[in-house]
Amino acid sequence: MKEALLEKIQGEFPICRRPFAKLGEELGVSEEEVLRLYRDLVDEGIIRQTSAIFDTKSLGYDSSLVAFKAHDIERAAAFINTHPGVSHNYERDHDFNLWFTIATPPDSELGLQKTVEILAQHTGAEEYILLPTKKMFKIKVQLSMQGATTKKEKVEEKKKERFELEPLHIELIKALQENIEPVPEPFAKVVESLGIDYETLQREAERLRRGGYMRRFATILRHRKAGFTANAMVVWRVDEARAEELGRKVAAYKAVSHCYLRPTYPNWPYALFSMIHGKSKEEVEAVVEEIAQEIEPKEYRYLYSTREFKKQRIKYFSNTFYEWERRYGG
Repeated sequence: MKEALLEKIQGEFPICRRPFAKLGEELGVSEEEVLRLYRDLVDEGIIRQTSAIFDTKSLGYDSSLVAFKAHDIERAAAFINTHPGVSHNYERDHDFNLWFTIATPPDSELGLQKTVEILAQHTGAEEYILLPTKKMFKIKVQLSMQGATTKKEKVEEKKKERFELEPLHIELIKALQENIEPVPEPFAKVVESLGIDYETLQREAERLRRGGYMRRFATILRHRKAGFTANAMVVWRVDEARAEELGRKVAAYKAVSHCYLRPTYPNWPYALFSMIHGKSKEEVEAVVEEIAQEIEPKEYRYLYSTREFKKQRIKYFSNTFYEWERRYGG
């Protein structure tokens, strides 16, 4: 039952008046049983958060993966974490030892490049590289709790029905990015604060999804607590002419949650990035070996995370971005 619930809510958590009752109907148990199990999973630390997952680029934010060579890594990580656009920050086993993702809002006065320069100056980074996404092949953090029946899956690029965001959508984004409470009606505060009904909530949330602004509303787990104790960023050096073809092949593996094409530099020849999860280091490395045999890269390497300094969702349309810029932008 626990595995079935986690499998389902990682894919989609229903946005409706009584979502736990709906989940209960689908799983053949009562609303009370689903709520009890959900609360237990939160208390055990397995469930990290249930909220909307928004697409940074679609919302107009500029973003990048950044790698620093930091001398005093704790001090550097602490300062980098002050930026509200930093969602992930890890120490990895490489000369570029500090890896973080950062986003800046569309009306940022500093912009992404200048912001990273300020971070480098304040942290004394010896060297750094910006690795923005050139092509996204996959982003789907959905751990297979009941055991994968196949090693691969079809990854489809969804068509987006773009529309211009209205004030209601901005307020809805602010509300849906917050972690839900494990209560029978977790969206009651949203409809009350925005002065809308549940029909409007569902309709406009679905519009945000179809428009590509919201990827999905779902539950994110703490990987290690959920039994997936190993994960690695694996980077691949590939022929530029075949990079997109190979990226699609890597993304097809179920164990791969993220797959991107990023720029290369003289000191960084790896264009293809993948995040691979498993229940053991051996399981991860078996997947990597299979991928390597299929795509035959020029070279590849593991970048294991050795410490997690930050992992949290970006709060979009928050004033904290501008407060940070006023404080550190000079």
